[in-house]
Amino acid sequence: MRFIDEIDISVASGKGGDGCVSFRREKYVPRGGPDGGDGGRGGAVIFEATTRKNTLQDYYSNKSYKARDGQAGRGKRMTGASGEDLLLQVPVGTVITDARTGEILADVDHDGASWRIEGGDGGLGNPHFKSSTHRTPRKATEGTPGTALRLHLELKLIADVGLLGFPNAGKSTFLSRVSAAHPTIGDYPFTTLVPSLGVVEIEPGESFVVADIPGLIEGAHEGRGLGLEFLRHIERCALYLHLVSPETWEADPVEQIEALLAELRAYDPELLERPRFTVLTKIDLLDDATRDALLARIRAAVDTPVLAVSAVSGAGIRRLIGTVAEVLRDRRAEEEPE
Repeated sequence: MRFIDEIDISVASGKGGDGCVSFRREKYVPRGGPDGGDGGRGGAVIFEATTRKNTLQDYYSNKSYKARDGQAGRGKRMTGASGEDLLLQVPVGTVITDARTGEILADVDHDGASWRIEGGDGGLGNPHFKSSTHRTPRKATEGTPGTALRLHLELKLIADVGLLGFPNAGKSTFLSRVSAAHPTIGDYPFTTLVPSLGVVEIEPGESFVVADIPGLIEGAHEGRGLGLEFLRHIERCALYLHLVSPETWEADPVEQIEALLAELRAYDPELLERPRFTVLTKIDLLDDATRDALLARIRAAVDTPVLAVSAVSGAGIRRLIGTVAEVLRDRRAEEEPE
């Protein structure tokens, strides 16, 4: 399945049914009067967030959707049937924008959250126009049209922790170690081509979600590499783990740190205000002296806590998970209403 996280579609709610002009025609009921029914309401288009979907793939092949129209009213004051609503399910974290104006219309950011485009109202039957001076109105109104919109759907993954780092920083291996996720792992750049989510179990009933964001490179905020395509997925994370590999790829570890921070600052400076840890990965490849020297260099270059782990041997993993869990507990406690 392709990972589709941005797409344009056209939607339209249903038109309301027309009102009816009708008069009673029954034996022994002379001049029965008007009895035209109202039109039914047009169907609504409803967007609903669900955790059962993690891509906008469903809307790739069909980009036009319309709810059913309401039916016209009938005699004997029979109201027309309302049009059936159209339910469109999208992944949690989908932002719905008017493609023409750029206005954000909805952000369905939790399971079950919904946003609807109401259908048109049904027209009025001729009994509504009866008066003391006008006993036989031959007037009814048409149903109002539905609402047609061109929408831009953009998925922004919702995770507690975002993994940042240049290609081959060890993000996929780390995610596979701490969760049940199975991202693609390899020893070449851009192994990860789509974001991956994993759930880290702290203890029964307590967990947090980690997002592995595909590798960034310098110039990502300008469209280079895969970075710009997936930078949106880091916007909702509460905390970041900046993974740095001792293996060089275009730059040494400290230069990689400075380059990635520059990319985040260029994309959205507010991201640098959130809690962040710098994590030296793959320490199983280093002897003690080399590891300690590299950690000293990193601590001198950053103003965040620095930790060291090996996803292969498990060294430092438990401490890192405990530290992250504590920060998230404090953050959730602050956000809870008094």
